[in-house]
Parts: sequence; structure tokens; C-alpha cells
Amino acid sequence: MKRTAVALAHPNIALSKYWGKRAGGGNVPAVPSLSVTLAGLATTTTVTFDDALAEDALVLNGAPAGGGPLARATELLGRVREAAGLRARALVVSTNDFPTASGLASSASGFAALAVAAVRAAGLDYPAERVADLARRSSASAARSLFGGFVELDGEVARPVAPPGQIPLEVLVCVTTEAPKAVSSRDGMALTAAESPYYAGWLETAPRLHAELRAALLAGDLETTCALAERSALAMHASAFAAGVVYVSGATLDALAAVRALRREGVIAYATMDAGPHLKCLVHARDAARATERLSRTPGVLRVIRAVAGGGARVLPSSPPGASDDEAARVVDAAGPLAEEPPR
Repeated sequence: MKRTAVALAHPNIALSKYWGKRAGGGNVPAVPSLSVTLAGLATTTTVTFDDALAEDALVLNGAPAGGGPLARATELLGRVREAAGLRARALVVSTNDFPTASGLASSASGFAALAVAAVRAAGLDYPAERVADLARRSSASAARSLFGGFVELDGEVARPVAPPGQIPLEVLVCVTTEAPKAVSSRDGMALTAAESPYYAGWLETAPRLHAELRAALLAGDLETTCALAERSALAMHASAFAAGVVYVSGATLDALAAVRALRREGVIAYATMDAGPHLKCLVHARDAARATERLSRTPGVLRVIRAVAGGGARVLPSSPPGASDDEAARVVDAAGPLAEEPPR
């Protein structure tokens, strides 16, 4: 017997960053964070529980994946199997339409889509909040990708705090490489916590920046929100640098200089960087085309992806072999709080 579901999730970019985990396990962030879920980039994941399979299998971007990625997927699937009383192993087929494992939050969208598809394929009736918690245990930032717009992750709980149109924001993703990063976020956090003399300062500073940014966002203050996002990113990377954890490249710094040049010219433009070399420019929507043109000419920037705040994770139509269109539609209609219309 086979049980299949398909889900789509978008990556999110943290405006106020978290970096580091609480002691005691459970994959709980050490500090709160606030992110924007991005339309324009997506992960699509199909999960098929199949009684004929001897073990779980993962196909990532068209190629079989093993090692750490498969182990982490199997861990999440195991929690779903235990809750649903299933013994069947699963085939997971996942595709990103943006660079993977290079600092563009592919783990966030990937585990969010995996959690949604696995829960649906297993027949579990979980609300979005419980699916978010399931995803968080595998990738903390994945909890934020369950929801659309602007999302807060505080401890174990992810919650939406503002709709996509809260501020006139565009995010310009400056892609600087197609290669995966050398140090994973998980390892980088552990090294920073263990070795950075500035990690204690980060733990003290990050919650204050988060609270100020959250207040600015809810007040509809785009420039203050973006300025605080840049400060949060620089503070995070400063703490990591001091432990020898360096994610930025020359192209990252050149793009940062271009953003600052735009700001000197009167454009509301600020930068943020996650655990990878890709700079994200936070810009007023009216100036997005101008900023895109400038950043596209920056040495080392391969391309610029324009994105706006988008929706949360959702179930997509999935038809078993021989099923009618009506039967496929019922799969989506039955999806409960996670179901949305497929993107058009």
C-alpha cells in the first residue's frame, strides 16, 4: 500500500537573527528571531509511504542523497511514523528552485515541506502549529516557513505576527555561488558558542534588537525595520568571525558596499546575510528595480532574485495512479488549515 502527499514551502529570511541553541537538546534557538517568508523561491516535496520499501530513501534535486540529509529526513519521518502507528518506509523526492545548502534557507523550506507532506501522507490531523513544531525539531528555521508573511520564533513556538503587506518590502537575493557552504549552520553555531569571546554579547544583544525590530514592523516603519535587520546580521556574523566561522566572501562585501552606496543616494536599502555568502538587500518596493540593476553589476554577483513576502507552506494536489481529477481535488480540500490554492 502507498500513501502519497505533495507539499510546497518557501524559504524565509531572518530579519532579527537567531544564532546558537539552548542547552539541553530539543533544537531550541537560544534567542528569538523574526523572519519574512519569501515568495519567488520554493521547495516542492513528495512523500510516499510504501509498504514495499525496506528503508527510507531521499532524492534531492534529482539525485539520490544519503549521509546527513537522509539521516535528518529519516529522523523526522520516524516521529511521524510513531505518531501515526505506521511501519512503512518512505520515498522522499524534494526539489529546490534555488541553490541548496548555501545559505539561502533551503533547510527551512525543505523541512517545512517535508513535515507538511509527511503529516498529510500519514493521515495525521495536525494543526499548522503542531506541524511547525515537528519541522523545528529538525531545522529550527523551518518552523517559520510554515507560515506566511512575517513570523516570530521564540523558544519552541513559531507564530505569524504580520501579514505579507505589512511594509512595502522587497528582498533582493544576490546569488554569489551555486556551491554548498563549507560549514553547516548547525556546526557554525556550535563553534561560535564554544569558541567566540563575543558569543555572550550576542546573547545579550540579540533579544533587544529583536524586540525593537518587532515593534518597528508592527508600526509599519520600513526603514527602522530594515536598519535593525542589518545590525542584527552584522552582530551575528561578528560573533561567528571571532570563532573563525566565516561565511561571507569578497562578493558579499562588494554587494554590501553597493547597498551602502544606494543608501547614500537616498534609497531605503539595507543588507542582511545568513550563514552563507549570499547578501540579501532589503529595499523599498519603489526602488527595487534600481537596486537590482546596481547589484547585478557588482563583481561576483551571479544573479539577483527579486522576492516579496509570501504565503506559508501548503499541500498541493496529489493523485495516486489512476485517480480522477475530482479525487485529486478532494485531497487538497481535505487538507485543513494547511491547505491553500496552488500558486498561479
